[in-house]
Amino acid sequence: MPTYTFILNDNQVSVDCDGNVRLLWVLRDILGVTGPKYGCGLRVCRACTCHINGLAFNPCSVPVSQIKPTDKITTIEGLAATDPTGENGLHPMQEAWLKKDVAQCGYCQPGQIMTAVALVKELQSEGREVTDADLDKIRNICRCGTYYRIREAIKAGAKNM
Repeated sequence: MPTYTFILNDNQVSVDCDGNVRLLWVLRDILGVTGPKYGCGLRVCRACTCHINGLAFNPCSVPVSQIKPTDKITTIEGLAATDPTGENGLHPMQEAWLKKDVAQCGYCQPGQIMTAVALVKELQSEGREVTDADLDKIRNICRCGTYYRIREAIKAGAKNM
């Protein structure tokens, strides 16, 4: 069986598995990283959103064979280490999520937070702040419907990033 190597939350990891196994299952079932959630497997719900080299992506739709040894995968478990300036060493977006009391069931929250961080970083690189039009483009699904609190948390978190 082939071996695939990549950087996960700042640690180099290697897995032996078939190259067609989706990265989400490598993360969850082989490596035991359960923050990225399975929702649809089709890149629609985006509950599994992580970062690859700083950009949001959905590991449910990417075979592990497409991941390069130099690719840096960040999950919600490793997010705080990328910017631990929030209270209690959390990422500012995680801190905003807590302060705005966003989570209801919480299932979609890791993907929501990872999408929000990637969006804010992209906008900051363009020299602009988050607008309602930017937030309208986010397509992560929340079955509990906490979209208003999600939007407020993104705005608050962005101010501290």
